[in-house]
Amino acid sequence: QVQLVESGGGSVEAGGSMRLTCKASGDSEGATCMAWFRQIPGGDRWGIAVIYNKGPSMAYDDSVKGRFTISKDVAKNTMTLHMTNLKPEDTARYVCASKSPGRCNLREETFTYWGHGTQVTVSA
Repeated sequence: QVQLVESGGGSVEAGGSMRLTCKASGDSEGATCMAWFRQIPGGDRWGIAVIYNKGPSMAYDDSVKGRFTISKDVAKNTMTLHMTNLKPEDTARYVCASKSPGRCNLREETFTYWGHGTQVTVSA
């Protein structure tokens, strides 16, 4: 079992920056692949950034490529999402997800464990 706790959300003006953190506890192997999803009310979760311990290797959705950077402190089992040049359309609840070694991508069905999320609001 893995428990995921996000922190760092809040409100920011367009063009600003924000850093989100996801701390994983429990079975560290279950957090080998970690990702950030975002969700708007009534919508599905959409994967925006993923990182895999081995490599490490990262991938991004086109909507955030060049603006967001995902990283991970493997020893602390903590993943960070550094968001820059934020836009109003980035407003969403940001949810952390993880899974054990194997397929690691931005698809929701790939992941086993989920956090509760943290709200990010970007004003124009």
